[in-house]
Order: sequence, then C-alpha cells, then structure tokens
Amino acid sequence: MTALTVTADRTKFLRLALAADAVVTGGNGLIYLALAAPVSTLLGPDAGLLRGIGVFLLVYGAAVGLLATRRPISPAATKAVIALNVIWTLGSVGTVVAGAADFTTIGAIWAIAQALVVAGFAELQIMGLRRSRTH
Repeated sequence: MTALTVTADRTKFLRLALAADAVVTGGNGLIYLALAAPVSTLLGPDAGLLRGIGVFLLVYGAAVGLLATRRPISPAATKAVIALNVIWTLGSVGTVVAGAADFTTIGAIWAIAQALVVAGFAELQIMGLRRSRTH
C-alpha cells in the first residue's frame, strides 16, 4: 500500500481573502481614476477627490495583492490590512452620515454598500488569519 502525503496550506483561505480584496480594491481604484468625471456625476464627490481616492486604492490594492503572495504571510501586515479596512468602513459610513462628500442618493447607497463589502473583507481576513494559526 502506498502512503499519500497530504499537505494543507493553512493560509489558503487568508490568501484568497487578501487576493479578492486586492482585485476589488484595485478595480475600484482604476474606475475612480480613469472615469472620475462620469463617476463624479453619478456619485456626487468631486472628480479630483475621486482621482485621489483612485490612486490610493490602486496602491493599496497592489500592496494587499503583494501581501497575498508572500510566504509566509505576515500576521502583522495582515492585521494592518484588517485595521485599514475597518477604518475605511467607519470612514465611509461617517462621511455619508455627516454629508461630507456631497453624495447623490446613488452615491450614498454606493458608499454604504462599498463599506459593507470592505467590512466583509476584514471579516474574511480575520477568519483567514485565525485559520492559518489554528490548524
């Protein structure tokens, strides 16, 4: 009988959570940067602000994507991503509640929906970090 060796990558779930975050964040940033004027008309915030956010999101998405490829994945860097995702979530909701970005109705809905997605990524990353340590 031949013995099979099974190796489980305990970081697979975390890698997928980080990679999904990177793709969505980078795609969002690209849209904000490349289509700032029409997105501004749709969502409300100034095109210049959207371009700045787009640059930030592209850089952040690239950094998160790079983190997803590291062996091993840095727990400290993962915690920083989680913290920034929580800050983004709270900031997005706060901006809508405060009326600070001149959102249209669609823009306010988009900002809250986006905050929920980012919060979801944070939760998946927390779960992934836990799984990578407990198995």
